[in-house]
Amino acid sequence: MSTDEPAADASKKHLPLWQETLLLLVIAVVLAIVIKALFVQAFYIPSESMEPGLVEDDKILVQKPSYWFGGPERGDVVVFEDPGGWLPAEDGTTGGLYGLLTKVGLYPSGGHLVKRVIGVAGDTIVCCDDDGRIEVNGVPLDEEEYARPDENGCFGPMPEGGECDWTAGPVPAGHLFVMGDNRDHSADSSFHLCEGQTDCTDDPFVDVDGVVGKVFVLLWPRERFGFLHRPDTFEDVPDAS
Repeated sequence: MSTDEPAADASKKHLPLWQETLLLLVIAVVLAIVIKALFVQAFYIPSESMEPGLVEDDKILVQKPSYWFGGPERGDVVVFEDPGGWLPAEDGTTGGLYGLLTKVGLYPSGGHLVKRVIGVAGDTIVCCDDDGRIEVNGVPLDEEEYARPDENGCFGPMPEGGECDWTAGPVPAGHLFVMGDNRDHSADSSFHLCEGQTDCTDDPFVDVDGVVGKVFVLLWPRERFGFLHRPDTFEDVPDAS
């Protein structure tokens, strides 16, 4: 029996280098798609609306398992699909290499917004008390830690140039009331309220089904890396009666 036969048999089992490389690339892409679909997805902050905590062009990570068995909670920073007309029309579909990277979650995708959940189903949001604080179900929020008020010290932006005096809700079932942390520069739920308008067709509430997930990491720039947590002030808010 020839001693060369085992070596010959072993060599037949190896794929050519280009095939091994292609196979590894396919596996990597499939894993990236699965991770994006089920677990973690990368986005970027598209505007100044979440300052001071999240700045334009910051890179963030959104995790999805938190909402597998329950919906978003008050205080969560979430990424959600445009409810319709909240964002300007895109110039075109990204193609080529960037289009591929977007599909596998390795490059930021458009058509999404980043805001903080202020109210959930059944909640009533009132702006504002004598100290300029938003009230949820009758309890004022202490938001100085993370939010930026308007020039008058009001933490509830003024819809269509009105007074710091509006009410939203009760929030419909399966929906959210969301706001940016930069209260005077955020086209959020308060911006889309139809206060005093007779021909307004805006819907200020976000469908929970359109929520991608919860922001849990500020990934980049490196010097500002950190984890995001739900502010303690929301723990004092009672459920809607």
